[in-house]
Amino acid sequence: MAKKEASTNVIRLLTGAKIAHEVREYDPEAVDGQTVAKELGEDPDSVFKSLVAENENHEHFIFEVPVDQELDLKKAAKATGSKWIKLIPQKELLPLTGYVHGGCSPIGLKKRMPCYMDETAFLFDKIFISAGRRGMQVGLSPNDLKAFVQANVVDLLLL
Repeated sequence: MAKKEASTNVIRLLTGAKIAHEVREYDPEAVDGQTVAKELGEDPDSVFKSLVAENENHEHFIFEVPVDQELDLKKAAKATGSKWIKLIPQKELLPLTGYVHGGCSPIGLKKRMPCYMDETAFLFDKIFISAGRRGMQVGLSPNDLKAFVQANVVDLLLL
């Protein structure tokens, strides 16, 4: 019997919730979002990265923004009702989320945290997010992602 396609917690959770999704693999050595989007053959505006941040009260949040854009920390703070927000150091990512840099996803976090999606996600029928490990992305409806992770939709981009 042939080995089944590699699965991740993200894929198992989406499948279990009966959410339509498409799994795509790419070279795990690709380190930047522009390269990942190119390897997927997708518009970089439709490929989202997950950024984890912390506020002055040590509360954590996850933000979904297009790979070719930057998170506006002032807008993020305002959206979360915080005085300020800062991205967490990379070394804190794995213990906090269960994911490594380049493989972080808003789905299946080790510790649930509020999720904020940039409003541009809804310009597309399908967006791509990490499937929970480097080298794998999952495409799904932004509406399905919003509902599944109970995301807040706001303008998060630095102009």
